[in-house]
Amino acid sequence: MKKLLGFTCLFCLAALLQSAQAQKIRLNAYAGYVFDDNVDSYYSNTSYFNGTIQGSFQWGAGIEYRLHDAYGIELLYYRQDTKAPITYYDYNSLREKYSNVDVAVNYILIGGARNFARSERFEPYGGFMLGVGIIDAENPDTDFKGSATKFAWGLRLGTNIWTSGAIGLKLQAQLLSCTQAAGGGIYFGTGGVGTGVSTYSSMLQFGLGGGLTFRLQGAKK
Repeated sequence: MKKLLGFTCLFCLAALLQSAQAQKIRLNAYAGYVFDDNVDSYYSNTSYFNGTIQGSFQWGAGIEYRLHDAYGIELLYYRQDTKAPITYYDYNSLREKYSNVDVAVNYILIGGARNFARSERFEPYGGFMLGVGIIDAENPDTDFKGSATKFAWGLRLGTNIWTSGAIGLKLQAQLLSCTQAAGGGIYFGTGGVGTGVSTYSSMLQFGLGGGLTFRLQGAKK
């Protein structure tokens, strides 16, 4: 699945870069902080977990194709490496356990952007994002490793501040959600093969940050 997603992204990037000879293309670099998000699920007194996906640094990049002066579409990639202190019921020991799970969250998204430019320098924008979230996790106490690919969506609101004709500063607030992404059976190693918690909890992450935007002008006809 990951190879297919990677190939799809490379194909889209190649197609967009090829079209840069006749269209405006923007390259965007992102950096920011994602805040804590609580995850929990209770199915029964022997099937539950609760904890926090801790806030941490998030970085990313995107390539934006300008459909119109006021509209664009962007292929985005975000990456976050963090910890998740989790309390869960362990089927092997038949008791409650605590682990500080290593988590890597990857988002691959297609985002639309609507600009509300009031001047050549300031370019406010907002938009909606859809795609997938790929979550890899490892429980250091059990050496259990798991991965899941889930539907993801997001909202963003920000502004570009152009310092020159081609380079701008980006300020942005965003909300990202990965539907039913955190699960006991996938992440926490709560039991052996064929056992473990099978319930899930959706992730909802709020972030603040910014970055740089580079405007590429295609060759004139």
